[in-house]
Amino acid sequence: MSATDIQDPNRRDFLYVATGMAAVVGAGAVAWPFIDQMRPDASTLALASVEVDVSSLTPGMSLVVKWRGKPVVVRNRTEQEMKDGEAVSLAELKDPLARNANLPADAPATDANRTMPGKEAWIVMVQVCTHLGCIPLGQEGEFGGWFCPCHGSVYDTSGRVRGGPAPENMSVPVFQFISDTKIRIG
Repeated sequence: MSATDIQDPNRRDFLYVATGMAAVVGAGAVAWPFIDQMRPDASTLALASVEVDVSSLTPGMSLVVKWRGKPVVVRNRTEQEMKDGEAVSLAELKDPLARNANLPADAPATDANRTMPGKEAWIVMVQVCTHLGCIPLGQEGEFGGWFCPCHGSVYDTSGRVRGGPAPENMSVPVFQFISDTKIRIG
C-alpha cells in the first residue's frame, strides 16, 4: 500500500459513510414514533390553564373550579377574614412557608404572601388537604377557614395549616387577574 492509497478516498470509504448515514436515518425513523408518543395529549394541554369569571362572587362567597384534575377554590374573603388572616403571627403557624407558586419557595406564610398584591380579598388555592389528599370543607373548623373531616386537619382563612396531621399549607397555584372580574389559573 502506497502513500497515495491512504490519502485518496476510494469507493469503499464512500460506501462506509453512506451505509452509516443510512443506518442513522433508519434508526431515527424507527425511534421517532416512540419519542413522539411521550408528548402530552391535546386534552392535557388544554387543562394547562383555566379562566374563571369571578364577577358574581360577593365578599364571603367561594367558587370551586377544576384545574389539572384538582379542585381550586377562589374565595372573595370578607373584611373580618382578612383581618383574622393578618393577625396571625408566623410563630403560631405549623408551616412557615407561603407555598405560593407566584413567589420564591422560601417566602414566609404571611397573609399577604398567600394572596395577590392589590387583590388581598381574593384567595386562590388548591383545595386539597396536604395530609392525605382529601378535600377539606370550606368555612369550617376552629379558624373559620377549611376543615378536613377525614383526619382533623384545620386551615385558617388564608389556607394555612393550624392544626391536625397536615404538614403543609394548601398550595397557591400560578394565577393572575387578567381583568377585574377574570382570573387565569395556570
